[in-house]
Amino acid sequence: MSKINDLRVQRAKTWEDAKAFLDSHRKNGILSAEDTATYEKMEQEIVDLGHEIERQERLDSFEREMNAPTAKPLTGKPETAKTDSKTGLASDEYKAAFWNQVRAKDGIPSAVRDALSEGVDSEGGYLVPDEFEHTLVQALSMNNIVRDHAHVFTTNSGTHKIPVVTSKGTAAWVDEGGTITEADDVFSQQLIGAHKVATIIKVSEELLNDAAFDLEKYFSTEFARRIGNTEEDAFLNGNGVGKPTGIFDKTAGAQIGVTAGSATAITADEIIDLFYSLDGAYRREAIWVLNDTTIKAIRKLKDNNGQYLWQPALHEGTFDTLLGKRIFTSPYVPEIGAGKKSIAFGDFSFYWIGDRQGITFRRLNERYAESGQVGFLASKRLDGKLVLPEAIKVLQQKSGSGSGT
Repeated sequence: MSKINDLRVQRAKTWEDAKAFLDSHRKNGILSAEDTATYEKMEQEIVDLGHEIERQERLDSFEREMNAPTAKPLTGKPETAKTDSKTGLASDEYKAAFWNQVRAKDGIPSAVRDALSEGVDSEGGYLVPDEFEHTLVQALSMNNIVRDHAHVFTTNSGTHKIPVVTSKGTAAWVDEGGTITEADDVFSQQLIGAHKVATIIKVSEELLNDAAFDLEKYFSTEFARRIGNTEEDAFLNGNGVGKPTGIFDKTAGAQIGVTAGSATAITADEIIDLFYSLDGAYRREAIWVLNDTTIKAIRKLKDNNGQYLWQPALHEGTFDTLLGKRIFTSPYVPEIGAGKKSIAFGDFSFYWIGDRQGITFRRLNERYAESGQVGFLASKRLDGKLVLPEAIKVLQQKSGSGSGT
């Protein structure tokens, strides 16, 4: 913890030095080529320190997990017999059978096959045990900004219909004996389907036969990385065809709050305008989502009082902010460019993600046999959609080149 705080102090000091350098070396609002190189070096140090803080936080989290007790202390007499109270995919029997079939070299024994019978999916694979599915979904959230802030629900099958209020009823003053005007809410529907996302994970036969190899942890980590990245891209940029509809989609995504006057730059006024383009009701829980390169571009911007819009986190438990709201970066947010939507600001709980219950693993025995490997096809079904486009506003760069007038 002390190391993280030291890094935060160092990062904050570098930022203060960078601000002072900018203020003292700008001539007519412009830095010389030499001063620009010096500032960019300081700015890169801020970025590198931020990444080191994130890495150290992950290391501390892993350390706490590894140091946690692996078993509960005995507080009573041992039981003579203990039965598994869980059933179905949550039972210990199913969990053991699932991992036995994963490691099975010469086909699945009949006893294991019987135990897995209730977990067979329509495509010939086996549904993962409940406990493992929860681990996977949790890992997906840790690697996915949108999922971590969206409203996520689980559906058994089919299309999920979401009623959405498109216009709200109002009240009015009425004279004594006057007629009360009807003003009902108007509803529409958003449909959440179930698109399939899949990946093939290859494992050598040697590792499969090594009882010390933590196969469950490897699958969980690798599945979360691959599927999480693919999901994140779709949640932001998907067009709804065979994949979720993204926040930056032209027709069903977030509303444009500001169109920048330049194709290659953003001004402080445009950031402030984007902030206030979002209704106050949504600003309470709003966050910024943008690319790392965009953060670098707006780090130099000041408001009308001469205060920098971007503020670094100074203490443990605090976060970098832009106009007082937390910042998140994703490599899948478009970089600044002509016509690109480079910043999203809003309440991401209005982005709904529907996970179809059941994640499937299917063992592919022969496909990679010649290379001494066994393949595992992992797949899940889900959909995502912004159910209320006004809840998130985006900044779109000017189309074409130039800085505008």
